[in-house]
Amino acid sequence: MAKNYIQAGDHLTIPAPADSASGTPVLAGSIFGVSEHDAATGEPLTIARTGVFTLPKATGQAWTVGAKVYWDATNSVITTTASGNTLVGAIVEAAIAGATEGIVLLDGVIR
Repeated sequence: MAKNYIQAGDHLTIPAPADSASGTPVLAGSIFGVSEHDAATGEPLTIARTGVFTLPKATGQAWTVGAKVYWDATNSVITTTASGNTLVGAIVEAAIAGATEGIVLLDGVIR
């Protein structure tokens, strides 16, 4: 292991960019993850950057397995719409257009 190695980065502790409840999506600059606990703005917040999560889904979109998904910060949902949104992962399970949640693989890559 290199002497300057710090951690794998799958779980990061960052200052909470906004009040956050456990299980909610968090975007801090280019870093996206799911909060592991409650935290107020500015407090230390640990986020999971990789894994499979049930997350809020944009309604009106039918999802297919393997499609890329993006974080829509304006509406606080995962969407298949790339324009103006941040790429965060891929769809793991198909979802109907009317669904309000979807299952998403976060791969931890910063884009």
